[in-house]
Amino acid sequence: MRADTQLGRFWANRGEDGIKREYQLLVDYLCNAAGGPMYYTGRDMKLSHQGMRISASDWDIFMGHLNATLDQFTVPRAERDDVVNFVQSTRGDMVEC
Repeated sequence: MRADTQLGRFWANRGEDGIKREYQLLVDYLCNAAGGPMYYTGRDMKLSHQGMRISASDWDIFMGHLNATLDQFTVPRAERDDVVNFVQSTRGDMVEC
């Protein structure tokens, strides 16, 4: 997504260290939300994305990347639906309408 012409702006002018930290927070968040043993120490999604001006178009492009990734790894339908439903459940905390 960093290379995406529309979404890349969210990572522009960020250092690699910050991007790596963000990646680890994402892993911790997803594992924690899925009931795993990881402890998430980051901010809630609404606060984390506040002021980023994430549009409905950004969200649609993001979902396209998510679906392409699930296709690439041939994720079975049940698990795919779980992932998509989980991600969709956070949409209201990110998209500024």
